[in-house]
This record gives sequence, structure tokens and C-alpha cells, in this order.
Amino acid sequence: MSEIALKRGRFDLEVVADLVQPGSRVLDVGCGDGGLMELLATRKGVDARGIELSQTGVNECVARGLSVIQGDADADLFGYLDDSFDYVILSQTLQATRDPKSVLQNLLRIGGKAIISFPNFGHWRMRLQLLFNGQMPVTPHLPEPWYATPNIHFCTIRDFVNLCEELDATVEEAIALNGVGGRMPISAPWWFWNLFGEQAVFLLRR
Repeated sequence: MSEIALKRGRFDLEVVADLVQPGSRVLDVGCGDGGLMELLATRKGVDARGIELSQTGVNECVARGLSVIQGDADADLFGYLDDSFDYVILSQTLQATRDPKSVLQNLLRIGGKAIISFPNFGHWRMRLQLLFNGQMPVTPHLPEPWYATPNIHFCTIRDFVNLCEELDATVEEAIALNGVGGRMPISAPWWFWNLFGEQAVFLLRR
């Protein structure tokens, strides 16, 4: 993983890469500058395609020689056929979509499996900022103030698990990460992950 990604606290990208099988067909939705796609192509030999909303991100991906188109997760996933990819990845983007439930349904439809990572709004630091400051939290993983953030649907790990249950999606693997990228104990209950995990990564299938 690039030094820039690590400095931004994007430890989830290493976890995501570990979940993908070599030689797979992968669609990275909200692929940013293409760092994850490049990692997967180099390390896993995948056939990686991407969708990115920002023109700057698309330009950076194209400059890296990656196959990326400009598109919106909310509007442009409906055009993909069922089971077009082995994996569909949505990293740190679900909370920025207008209709997270519909987006997740499309991910599960398009890919044999879906990998989703997101910041956990139930982390104890978030709770303390709300409790003692009475203001929307600002953290390394959610650095923008409330009026400038692209995130519009904050959720906790527990919220996401509830959504998976509502969609009848099977959780094949779930990983919670602390602030330095360490994995939370796998045997810990959901409430523990919800309180101490700063980021979460889920591998789902229909």
C-alpha cells in the first residue's frame, strides 16, 4: 500500500486486498486515485475495473494505466448485468451515497461477493465528542466539519449488520480495525467492535 494511503489511515485497503482471490474480476466503485486497483493488479493479478465520480480521480487512474470510467454509485450501477464480476468493492464510500440500501443491493447483484469498508460512527471517540462537546465529531477518518463533509449517511457497525440482515446478505467475513490498523479480536461481540473499532471491512455474498 502507498505511503499516502497509510498516512491517511487507509489501513482498510490492505484488508480488502487480502480478501480478494488472485485472478478475479473486480469492480472498484468509488475507486479514487486507483491505489487499491493498482495494488490488486500488482499483488493479485486481478482484472480490475473502476468507477469514480470525480474527474480528478478518473484522470489520476487513467494516468496510472487503469481502466476507469466516470460514474455515480447511486445512478450508474443499474446498468451492470448480474454477476458481471467476482468481487465488487466499495471502500469508504457507502456513507457518501444518497441511497446506501439500494447501492448495497446493486453490489450484491453485480458481484458474486461484495467487499465494503466504512468508518464506524459508533466509536467511543465519536460518542465522547457528541456527549461533551455537543458537536458533530471530527476525527482522522472523518476529518471534515459537518458543513463540508461528503458523508451524508453515517452508520455504526451495528447499523450495517442490521442492514445486511434486512437484505438477507450473508456475512462471510467481518473485520474491525483500531486507529493504527490493528484487527480487533475476532471473538469479540458486536458491541465491543461497535465501541472500539474505528473502521470496519465486510465480505458479503447473496
